[in-house]
Formats: sequence, structure tokens, C-alpha cells
Amino acid sequence: MYAPESQPLPTVALPTMDDLPSENPEDSGLPDLFHIWQPRLLDNTCHPPNYSWEQMFSATDFNIYYDLHHLNWYKRPDWFLVIGMPRLHKPNELRSSYVIWQEKISPLVVVELLSEGTEDEDLGQTTSAVNRPPTKWSVYEQILKVPYYLVFSDRTNQLRFFRLVRNRYSEQILTTPRVWIPELKLGLGLWVGDYVDCDRPWLRWYDADDNWIPTSEENVQRERLEKEAALAKSALLAEKLREMGIDPDRFL
Repeated sequence: MYAPESQPLPTVALPTMDDLPSENPEDSGLPDLFHIWQPRLLDNTCHPPNYSWEQMFSATDFNIYYDLHHLNWYKRPDWFLVIGMPRLHKPNELRSSYVIWQEKISPLVVVELLSEGTEDEDLGQTTSAVNRPPTKWSVYEQILKVPYYLVFSDRTNQLRFFRLVRNRYSEQILTTPRVWIPELKLGLGLWVGDYVDCDRPWLRWYDADDNWIPTSEENVQRERLEKEAALAKSALLAEKLREMGIDPDRFL
């Protein structure tokens, strides 16, 4: 016979992506929700005034092949942006990878989201073995020459920014957690707010007036509120006219 527990069950800490192994021995583990939702927010708010959506290509957890002589060598940034590159590989054909010796345009921005399994490599603190692929840092810095490299930790909420200076990454000291990218006329910064029902610091884009670029959902909500306010104002005006003995329907 079932009897309800008199004491609540103890809270068990859920495993993270760093605790669980992957089928691929080179992967650090399974992705967590932050690694899914944060790149989506970057995509959703990346609207530079000087580039149309068709002139940009951004991707998440997407293979970049960078060595013509080693076709199976690739890096997979958490998020990257290429400008001057159409979104589609060909008309009505989605890209399945980004092959740098064919596309010939490197990413302008790369964002890596730190995890315990990748932190050392993301921050350039590892070296590659002989006859093994170069490190992520080396590829971004010396092969792809990505001008803007940002690293963000959801555990510490720290944003670090590395700028390519004379073909080497130089960390830029941030007095505020914001990075202006003049080529895009936009900046990337830490915003604290509710996204996907989670109120926490998020990395998102802002404009030249320091306004956060709204998401598509925020735009829909704003339009709905504006419509409701206009209807309420119209109803109030109609009531005032009736109090004055004027039929508002005659003006329709």
C-alpha cells in the first residue's frame, strides 16, 4: 500500500555538460540550455543598420573548415558572424558547413561561451600536439584572423574581449561590460533581464544610442501594447463625446 513520504526528498544536483561524456571523445560533453539560448539571443538582436539580413551569415555550433590540406580539421564556435556573405550558399540551398578557402571571408566576430571542459582552450592556455590540429585560439588568431573575439562565462558572468592587434590577440580592459564594433555600428554588452523566462545576465546587441536591440518577441509585444493603448484612448474619447451629447459613431 502506498504511503506518502513524511519528509521531502533531498535535492539532487543535476549533472552538467561537463559531468556527462559525449559519444564524440573530442567533445567536452552535452550542451546545456545556456549554450542553446544565448546564441539565439545574439542572432535575434543582431540588426546592424548598415547591413541587411541577406548580407550577413551567422551560425551556432557550426563547423568552420580552415585548412585545405587537412580537410577533416575544423573549429566549431559557439557563435560567429560573417559580414558581406549571403545567408544561403546558393539560391534555396542552406549551408552545411563554412569552408574558408571557398568563401574567402573570415568571421568578423566570434563568441565562445565558457565551460569547464573548454575554458583553457578558449582562453589560449593550451598547446597543440605534433601532427594534431592547432588550438582554437591559434586558428582564430593566426589562420582566420578574427578581429573581435569575445569570451563569456555564465558561471561568473564575466565578459572578456580580445582584439586582433598586429596579428596577435590583445585583451582589452573593459570598464563596463560592453564592446563597440564600428564595422557593424553596433555593440555587444551584458544585459540583465528576462529572456526565455530566465532573469539573468545575457549577452546581446545594442545600438549607437546605447539602446538594447529588441528581439522579435519584444517587438510583437510592443506593437500589441501600442495597439491596446490606442484603442483605450479611442474608447475614452468616445465616452467624453457621449457625455457632451455627441454621437462618436457619426465620425466613423
